[in-house]
Amino acid sequence: MNDSGKPPGAGRTRRRGASLEEAILRAAVDEMLESGYAGLTMDKVAARAGTNKNAIYRRWPSRLALGVAAYRQLVTAVQPPDTGDLRGDVLEMLRGANRHWSSPLGAILRELMSAAGGAQEFLTQLPEQSGDAAAAAWLTVLGRAVARGEASPEALHPRVATVAVVLLRNEFVVRGVPTAPDDVLVEIVDEVYLPLVRGRGSAPAPDVVK
Repeated sequence: MNDSGKPPGAGRTRRRGASLEEAILRAAVDEMLESGYAGLTMDKVAARAGTNKNAIYRRWPSRLALGVAAYRQLVTAVQPPDTGDLRGDVLEMLRGANRHWSSPLGAILRELMSAAGGAQEFLTQLPEQSGDAAAAAWLTVLGRAVARGEASPEALHPRVATVAVVLLRNEFVVRGVPTAPDDVLVEIVDEVYLPLVRGRGSAPAPDVVK
């Protein structure tokens, strides 16, 4: 009994369904923003959400599954730039990705990717790693370039479109840099991306007649 003469919890509506899931995800988001994925625990999330661990495990069977779901709540869709020039658009896209990967939110993403390892069922749930989601903005940028005559329609391939951001991601994931210098981004664009795009669909060099 408490001072009001009612048993603890009396008069409180027990959350269920979407309301409980929202509370759990909000708690997981707050925990990751405070402590990163490394500091995320089911106990802490349950306490913050005012529920028990069983309620969490019924929805997300592992800490990683919960972490990925919480991260998705934090990420907002980014509209691709339109500078009127393919080089300018690609540089802006890379600079935005670089800022994200260098931010506290990007650190959480790197933790989640490391924890997932090669588990594609988790990696494909991350917006930056989902093939369709990752390629959409880049294909938009490349499609505009094709419409302007800067590239051939043969360049419109997901692997071609996303090669620049894949190379940038390797700077963080493989080399472990905290941020990529701007000259690295320029090098990716000028030495790899633009030559690749411009080479797609171009006519082969004529045979030399001796």
